[in-house]
Amino acid sequence: MNHWNQVARALEENGLDAMLLTGAANRFYVTGFASDDEGGVALVTRKGNFFFTDARYMETAEQQIEHAAFGLVDGRKGYIQWLTEALDFTGAKLVGFEEDRMTVAQWQRYTEQLPCTLQPASALMAALRSRKDPEELERMRQAQRIAEQAFGQLLQELHPGMTERQIAARLQYLAISAGAERMSFSTIVASGPNSSVPHAVPTDRAIREGDFVTIDFGCVYRGYCSDMTRTLAVGAVTEEMEQVYDLVLRAQEAGLRTARAGLTGQEVDAAAREVIEAGGFGPYFTHSLGHSLGVEIHEGPNATPGNRQSLPEDAVISIEPGIYLPGRFGVRIEDTVILRRDGCEDLMTMGRELVHL
Repeated sequence: MNHWNQVARALEENGLDAMLLTGAANRFYVTGFASDDEGGVALVTRKGNFFFTDARYMETAEQQIEHAAFGLVDGRKGYIQWLTEALDFTGAKLVGFEEDRMTVAQWQRYTEQLPCTLQPASALMAALRSRKDPEELERMRQAQRIAEQAFGQLLQELHPGMTERQIAARLQYLAISAGAERMSFSTIVASGPNSSVPHAVPTDRAIREGDFVTIDFGCVYRGYCSDMTRTLAVGAVTEEMEQVYDLVLRAQEAGLRTARAGLTGQEVDAAAREVIEAGGFGPYFTHSLGHSLGVEIHEGPNATPGNRQSLPEDAVISIEPGIYLPGRFGVRIEDTVILRRDGCEDLMTMGRELVHL
């Protein structure tokens, strides 16, 4: 899988001759080759594609990247020299770059030494990545299946006395054993009063009777992320906790019913937020309803109160309302959906009812 052609078409639409890709995420999206931030530089032009990297990555890159010319970066010929040759060969003069990924030092070096004008073009790449094609969606479905398989196994093993760290480590092991490349982000396991912190870091606190335990995680399959959250009850919990869970669940269901392409992020967020506000817990829903994901766990566009832009068809977003009562407990429930014109497709198959361990 690669997206060279999609970027090349966007160049003409945006009045650019080329697009310089130095960030790992966009390089992977365009080339299909995964590497870290130092793994190379890609150049898309109207007359051809180029990928430059050093000996650590070259063999694998040549095996995995199609439709590009290669250049080996070494002590004799660096990125500037290779890029200069490619720009001269293609005649590219106005070159887009990732202003949100490139360091100031890189920008200064490229601006001073390359025979072209660099123009900020991160928005071009963000727009392309916001709409997932069928192959991308299938990878995300598989990432979700792996996550659910791991979570289902974890549910059979959880018991009072396990610590948050132990649960996070076990979930990661189960996901990778089931076929994940890695986790989408650092797994969140928050129990008891820790669950009132939306992005809590797992601790050595042992889960105990009467706790809520919030588990937020995802895994990566062939470069694409999944993301899910479930809040569990350890044994019996209070009536108030049950009521808060039910309110969050109703808010999520409202978000799921509303979410569709063509609505603004603000409208989708409001559908769930209004339920929580009507229930008297508005100040305790402290984050937006959802974010997009794909190659990265946080992409655009988002279902936020401030997003007045329409959400595109085939975008993948999370629907994850929450209520967090400081020092007491919190609840978050998250599914990931594909936006369609007539609604949304939920990538999850697991139920959302409260599970008692």
